[in-house]
Amino acid sequence: MAGQQVDCALDLMRRLPPQDIDKNLSDLIDLVPHLVDELLSSIDQPLKVAKDPKKNKDYLLCDYNRDGDSYRSPWSNEFFPPIEDGNAPSDRMRKLEEQANDAFDVYREQYFDGGISSCYFWDEEHGGFSGAILIKKTGDLKNKFRSSWDSIHVIEAHEKGAGRNAHYKLISTVMLWLQNTREGSGQMDLGGSLSRQVEKDLPVTADMFSHIVNIGGMVERMENNIRGILETVYFGRTLTVLNDMRSLVDLESKKAHDKLNQ
Repeated sequence: MAGQQVDCALDLMRRLPPQDIDKNLSDLIDLVPHLVDELLSSIDQPLKVAKDPKKNKDYLLCDYNRDGDSYRSPWSNEFFPPIEDGNAPSDRMRKLEEQANDAFDVYREQYFDGGISSCYFWDEEHGGFSGAILIKKTGDLKNKFRSSWDSIHVIEAHEKGAGRNAHYKLISTVMLWLQNTREGSGQMDLGGSLSRQVEKDLPVTADMFSHIVNIGGMVERMENNIRGILETVYFGRTLTVLNDMRSLVDLESKKAHDKLNQ
């Protein structure tokens, strides 16, 4: 019974606007409080932003950099609010984390022209390592057109073949929403989320930066793929429905045009 309730809850959340996930998730937990752990661990939420007072830089909050009520900044490697004995990465993972943050800072500027990115890495108990690459960009055009893009990429890597190759597993989720509130056209909300997974074997060298190169390529291809799907599913289908509801040209001309294209 509990498993069926979780499946129904997840299916419901997938159909609700991503900009209202926090409120909808809170209401859902009130309805089925015994499922709180399963819901919180299974439902991706829009990324929140905090500022590192030591480095004066923004960073993104998620479960992967949280310890209790504090969050670790990828820039200073310190928790805010400060705590003692916080769950920090090993020296090896911290070096990889610093390289990833520098690399994805450049990637973010190239593809998003703004926004915020944060990367977190940690060792796995049975060998290998995992990481989270987070990117967020919000837009607000004169308080009339609001938008948000949140991408969460979770990577797992295991070296094999005497360290000459590594197996990567990437799970990516993108949440996108657009809101138009212009007086002339009324209010319109459009949004959704999409998750995809890919696994790949790639060569590595003794230099840990080769992992960043491999992960960066996988994330780049995944985001391009997801963006294309979002454009086709959400915008392409919206245009198709609009054209079916009311054509810009008279139906006789439209039928003649469609016949020529057959």
